[in-house]
Amino acid sequence: MRKFFSQALLSFGLLTVAATQVHALSKEAEEFPKQPIRIVIGYTAGGSTDMPFRILAENLSEILKTPVIVENKPGAGGILPALQARNGKADGYTLIQTPATIFRLPYINKTDWDPVTGLDYVINLAGYSFGLIVPADSPIKNMQDYIAYAKQNPNTLTYGTPGAMTSLHITMEQIAREAGIELVHVPYKGNAESMQAALAGFVMSVADTPAWAQYVDNGKLRLLSTWGEQRSKRFPEVPTLIESGINIKQLSPFGLAVVKGTDSDIVKKLHDALKLAMEKDNYREALERYDMEPYYMSSSEYSEFAKKMAEQESAILESIGFSKK
Repeated sequence: MRKFFSQALLSFGLLTVAATQVHALSKEAEEFPKQPIRIVIGYTAGGSTDMPFRILAENLSEILKTPVIVENKPGAGGILPALQARNGKADGYTLIQTPATIFRLPYINKTDWDPVTGLDYVINLAGYSFGLIVPADSPIKNMQDYIAYAKQNPNTLTYGTPGAMTSLHITMEQIAREAGIELVHVPYKGNAESMQAALAGFVMSVADTPAWAQYVDNGKLRLLSTWGEQRSKRFPEVPTLIESGINIKQLSPFGLAVVKGTDSDIVKKLHDALKLAMEKDNYREALERYDMEPYYMSSSEYSEFAKKMAEQESAILESIGFSKK
C-alpha cells in the first residue's frame, strides 16, 4: 500500500511538472510578440522579392500590433538568411525567407546542415514567375533564335541570374542541356543589378523574375519566354518554354520559416497571422505587379513539401552533371 501511494505521488508530481511546462509554453505564446519581428530575405531591396514582402510586413504589423522589419541579405543565391538561422534564437522573432535554392545546399556544398530538418516551416506564400529577356535591340527575337545563336557561337551567349545555384541558374543549365548548347553564366547579387546590366548591354540575356516587366512594357527589353505551365496573364502573347519546344516548366515556391525548436504555439500564431496578411488585397496586388500569384501551404504541408523538394533537387542536379560534394 505504501509503495502504491509513493508511486501515485510520483506520477502526480510528474503530471504537475508537465502541466507547468505546457502552461509556461502557452503563456509565452500568449504574450508573443513582445518586441519587433524581422523578416530576412535573400535578395536585394527594390526587387520583385523585396517589394511584396514589404507589403506583407505592413499587413503583419497591423495584425500582430508590433513593428515588422524587412532585412535584405542578398548574395549566395538567396540562402544567406537560412544559413544565418543556424545560430539564431528559437523565439519566433526572426522569420526567414525560404527560396527553393536552400534545398540544393547539401548537394552543392560541404555542410552538415539539412534544410529539411534544420528549420521549422511556417507558411508558403507564393511562387515566382520566371522569364528570359534580351535587350530590345538584340537580333534574338524568340527562343528558336536564342538556341540557334548559341549553337552557332558556342560559349559566347551570356545570361545573367540573381546568383549561382538559384532556380534560374539551374533551369538555364537544364535548357542548355536539353537544347544541346553551351552558355556563359554571369551571376549577380539580385535582379536590380541584372536588369541594369541587361539595359546597359553588359550581358546578352537575363533569366529572372519579372523585375523585367516594366522594361518589357516600355520597349527596352524583349521577353522571349515565360517558364510556367500556362502563359503569363500579363504577357499572354509570349510563349512558354514548353510551347517553344523545350520540355521544362519552373515554378519556384517560397515561404517563411523560423529557427528550429521554436515553440509550436508561436509557429501557429505566426502562421495564422501571416495567412491573414497574405489574403489582403494589397499583398495580392503587389504579387500581381510581378506576375506572381499566392501559393498557400500550411506549416505541415510546407514541411512535407520541403522533403519532396530536396529529393527533386538532388535528381535535377544529378541530371545536369552536378554531383554531391
